[in-house]
Amino acid sequence: MSPAESSRSSYHHGALRSALIDAAIALAEQGGPERVVLREVARAAGVSHSAAYRHFADREALLAEVSRHARAELAAEMRRRIGRTDDPRVRLHAVGTSYIDFALTRTGLFRSAFGAHSTAGEPDDDPHLVLGQVLDEAVAAGLLAPPLRPGAEIAAWSAVHGLADLLLDGSLPASPAEIDFAVSQVLGLVNRGLLDGEG
Repeated sequence: MSPAESSRSSYHHGALRSALIDAAIALAEQGGPERVVLREVARAAGVSHSAAYRHFADREALLAEVSRHARAELAAEMRRRIGRTDDPRVRLHAVGTSYIDFALTRTGLFRSAFGAHSTAGEPDDDPHLVLGQVLDEAVAAGLLAPPLRPGAEIAAWSAVHGLADLLLDGSLPASPAEIDFAVSQVLGLVNRGLLDGEG
């Protein structure tokens, strides 16, 4: 029996699907969505290419699982950060810093989190909903004017995601001090524009 056949025989029920997803996540961590190729994922999991296709119709179906995992990891990090304080201003800032930090330290997963392959996940695994929760809390605390709430997450997300892309693409200086300055400027503008603005 070949090593590949031995590996295949050791999988039962949903174990192979999980192994393929784990292998795809590991590849995405290394190089983003471009690294997630079914043939390579199958090889990493120790199974045949055809075995992978029995669980995923195509690469996009597998990427959707990787994307779901990446967004869940980002949402979990956001929740950890905002859990350190009850201050809505600090919580909004924490959402932004956790997003940037995730982009810079887990770039492969960050690149895999969003895009055409992205699909809706569970509420607890959706970073957009974490931001929405924080904005709703700001309204309840009287810090965000209700007329400014609709679409506020779009403005905040666009600013932070844009900054993350600029830093990752090398369009902005990226020394630690320069990154801190850029993050402070962008998040400061978002915070003041939303929480200090008037509807």
